[in-house]
Amino acid sequence: MYAIIESCGKQYKVAEGDVVFFEKLDAEEGKKVTFDNVILVSDEGKVQVGNPYVKGVKVEGKVVAHGKAKKIIVFKMKAKANYRRRYGHRQPYTKVEITKIKTATEKKTTTAKKETEKATEKVEA
Repeated sequence: MYAIIESCGKQYKVAEGDVVFFEKLDAEEGKKVTFDNVILVSDEGKVQVGNPYVKGVKVEGKVVAHGKAKKIIVFKMKAKANYRRRYGHRQPYTKVEITKIKTATEKKTTTAKKETEKATEKVEA
């Protein structure tokens, strides 16, 4: 099972157990993060495509770490004008481990199981 989610203005393909590097998120290390903007879900060949998002589907993850990416060098130069500028940039990121992809059918089955358990307890009593 995998899903395509939208976060930070980009789209990411994620599956359970994946470790994904997002742009800096406002969440502390060890906390849970939920992504509601799910564009596509594929489960054993069954594909659900949203318009623009799939309803009832959420992707949960756990923030592993925050950090900065490798430095890139930006160099500007204008020929024959003696103009040169050099500076670097390190993009901040958040490392997230995807723990679960919750679909709408899973929610229905879990509530149905709870209801049947309650009914069997009443019958036994």
